[in-house]
Amino acid sequence: MITPSFQRLAAGIAFSAFAFGIAQAAPRVSSKPWGTTPSGEKVRIVTLANDHGIVVRFITYGGVIQSVETPDRNGHAQDIVLGFGDLKGYTVDSAKGGLFFGAIIGRYANRLAGGKFTVEGKPYQTDVTAPPNALHGGKIGFDKKVWRLSGIKSDAHGAQATLTLVSPDGDQGFPGKLTTKVTYRLSDDDALSLRYQATTDAPTVLNLTNHSYWNLNGEGSGSIEDEILQIDAERYTPTDATSIPTGEIAPVAGTPLDFTKPTQIAARLRSNFPQMMYARGYDHNWVVNGETGGAPRHAAHIYDPRSGRAMDVITSQPGLQVYTSNSLDGGYAGVSGRAYRQTDAIAFEAEHFPDSPNHPSFPSTELKPGEKFDYTTIFKFSNK
Repeated sequence: MITPSFQRLAAGIAFSAFAFGIAQAAPRVSSKPWGTTPSGEKVRIVTLANDHGIVVRFITYGGVIQSVETPDRNGHAQDIVLGFGDLKGYTVDSAKGGLFFGAIIGRYANRLAGGKFTVEGKPYQTDVTAPPNALHGGKIGFDKKVWRLSGIKSDAHGAQATLTLVSPDGDQGFPGKLTTKVTYRLSDDDALSLRYQATTDAPTVLNLTNHSYWNLNGEGSGSIEDEILQIDAERYTPTDATSIPTGEIAPVAGTPLDFTKPTQIAARLRSNFPQMMYARGYDHNWVVNGETGGAPRHAAHIYDPRSGRAMDVITSQPGLQVYTSNSLDGGYAGVSGRAYRQTDAIAFEAEHFPDSPNHPSFPSTELKPGEKFDYTTIFKFSNK
């Protein structure tokens, strides 16, 4: 028999657990309309949330991560990615500058020399969008497509949603009908994972990534120069003055690109090292230590001493392009109403190497019928 006193005791325990954060609710997912593109396509926004104050929002236009809220060391939640408060910010305003705020990049992330590549001996040409080279997949890349929200689900340990895009043969000059799925999952251990999967009906090349701009002190708070960065890479791919790899894989030791130990981003940001001068800061591909294509391994850690927020980047991709937002020039203002300027954020583009189809010694980006492209990148949040 359950007595009234026992019921009161149980209710008190339940209230105390809730009040002190002991009670745990399963991560949650929801979606709702978020405007219409200039061409008339309807866009939705998806929200993933867990019980630790992590809230992730992304939209079906470009798969853009619109915001990521995480608590600082005092429990104050704040958005830590640069972005905009309405769809126009992505479809019209920022699209003019080609800055790819938060978007999925494809078919080929990063650069292709002259926009040229060869598949099984046949030459192809995609649009030159960053003269003299192609950047991030052509004039109408995956960042400018409306993806289909193809699945939503949650369980005791995570909530997720999947976007699907079918890219027809010849899209932006790339061969093969390509079907791509990206699954966003927020877990109860404060990790946001992006799993990229793709198949093709003809031989092609493929390089997918996410282009979020992170600022752990909060969107619109100014420069990330004081943040502390560590990259699990002893080598990188040097480039020429147009950001195309020379083909060399060089050691980071003795260069401003050595982040094998925790280092303040500002420490060598203004170095006259030629690689730094070409890029006007950091915009380089690091060769992540460890095996590629299997279980995701640790690639980078960044810590903001002001807020106490930290983030780990974990990936199965071979490379990590780290970019200190060198092209932000004050021409865009985000959700905070503050203009974005150079070094106001850092991007971690886990991907294959730039211009890989033109460098046989690099990990291959070819995808053939019957094969499956399947890579995962995880952003794990914490505070100290």
